[in-house]
Amino acid sequence: MVNRKLKILAAGDLHGDLDVAKKLAAKGKKSKVDLVVLAGDIHGYEGEGEGILKPFVKNGQKVVFVPGNLDFDVDIDGLSKGKNLHGYYVSYGGVGIAGIGSGNWKLELEDKDLGLIKKNFSRMKDKKRILVSHLHAEGTLAEFSGVPGDEIVRKAVDEFKPDLLIAAHIHEAEGIEDKIGKTKVVQVGRKGKILEI
Repeated sequence: MVNRKLKILAAGDLHGDLDVAKKLAAKGKKSKVDLVVLAGDIHGYEGEGEGILKPFVKNGQKVVFVPGNLDFDVDIDGLSKGKNLHGYYVSYGGVGIAGIGSGNWKLELEDKDLGLIKKNFSRMKDKKRILVSHLHAEGTLAEFSGVPGDEIVRKAVDEFKPDLLIAAHIHEAEGIEDKIGKTKVVQVGRKGKILEI
């Protein structure tokens, strides 16, 4: 018997644009995704993005997310219709998904963030595993932008070897796929990408 794969719509950097959210929700509905994964910068400046998850909720889509550097605590508290993965993990369809965010203008992770990732990967019983980060990993193709990748994200991938790393942050890197060992690395953005695992 073949196990059914989990179908994900992964996106990031919506920056509070409700039209982008509506397009992504429609894409997810058309592709019959099981889960929507948002890799940060969901909100924009000065509170832009109120109701940003409504198009997904209207379509009955489950949403998980990590905060990005433009997502502030007050904004994240308003995203009650989604599950904040920062420092947590969830399991959907036999796939464990852990997240690490970088809200409130945080542009690099710290050792305590690595500790959160380690804690959640050690608890996972799932055979397939995903790490979601707003920041991209050090030593990946997304660094072509001139913005260095994050050392802690790279350490986490090297140590815990998830099957998939979903990252955003570098708008020009949207769509780039890379590998760190056996981990598939996917840079996502406003267009969204359908992934199966």
